[in-house]
Amino acid sequence: MRFHPSVSLLDRAIVRLLPAVPKPVVRRLSFRYIAGPSLDDAIRVVERLNGKGKLATVDVLGEEITSPDEARASAGQYHDVLARIDEAGLDANVSVKLTGLGLELDQDLCRENLESVVRDAAARGNFVRIDMEDSSLTDRTLELYRELRVEGHANVGVVLQAYLRRTISDLEGIENARLCKGIYVEPPELAYQEFEAVRASFIRCLEQLVAQGTYVGIATHDEDLIGEALRIIDEVGLTRGRYEFQMLLGVRPDRADELVTDGHRLRVYVPYGQHWYEYSLRRLQENPKLAGYVAADTVGRALRR
Repeated sequence: MRFHPSVSLLDRAIVRLLPAVPKPVVRRLSFRYIAGPSLDDAIRVVERLNGKGKLATVDVLGEEITSPDEARASAGQYHDVLARIDEAGLDANVSVKLTGLGLELDQDLCRENLESVVRDAAARGNFVRIDMEDSSLTDRTLELYRELRVEGHANVGVVLQAYLRRTISDLEGIENARLCKGIYVEPPELAYQEFEAVRASFIRCLEQLVAQGTYVGIATHDEDLIGEALRIIDEVGLTRGRYEFQMLLGVRPDRADELVTDGHRLRVYVPYGQHWYEYSLRRLQENPKLAGYVAADTVGRALRR
């Protein structure tokens, strides 16, 4: 297991211990950050978020598929999500990982599954965000996104990871992007390793996306980057309909409330599914700082009680 150089020794220790932690404990640690195992759980969370003036993106956990039937079943779950969002009149869209739709099995199969979800969303006046995974999949992910946009599917966007050195050159022609730092461990020749270098890349990418008229989801919990984003929004005079902030469920909800109060669109990423345990371990292992944050938050809650 490799770690980013800026990760503290305490965070690394927490991550290394995670596989030995009893499953019920991991459940308690993670369920503030996951809606629950069922679609009903996700819908309840989205209803609560909408009630506070926040938007949502629903993600079905479990991209580790091994057969075409599993990939089609995964696409079917997204059709179920879109139907429930529509029926409940919720302000939410969906986020898909292409590996969950079969990208590593057969690109044509993945394309078929993805397009079916995008068409369903369009028929319901909804939107699909294509998530970004590790760098080995970046070219294929962008290729599928661009193909769908060229074919007239305006209700699809993609995720861009600022820590990848290539990202600044990937921005041209992107109409709708979610910009985040990135969480996968990548080698120095592919990704910036220094914390400030990643921040600087994020700002450069955000400035270019805004300048070229891209609708951008500013996905960060980093207060410095939130401040820089607010500066760019103010300097350019960016209207509310051209951007939104995005955060993970359970992370900095008070700051999210402040952004909503100040008149900004704020979307919360809402993962759910039976594969919550695998997601929890992977998410915390990929982002040791989040593991430290969760542990500190949990200890703080226990002490307050």
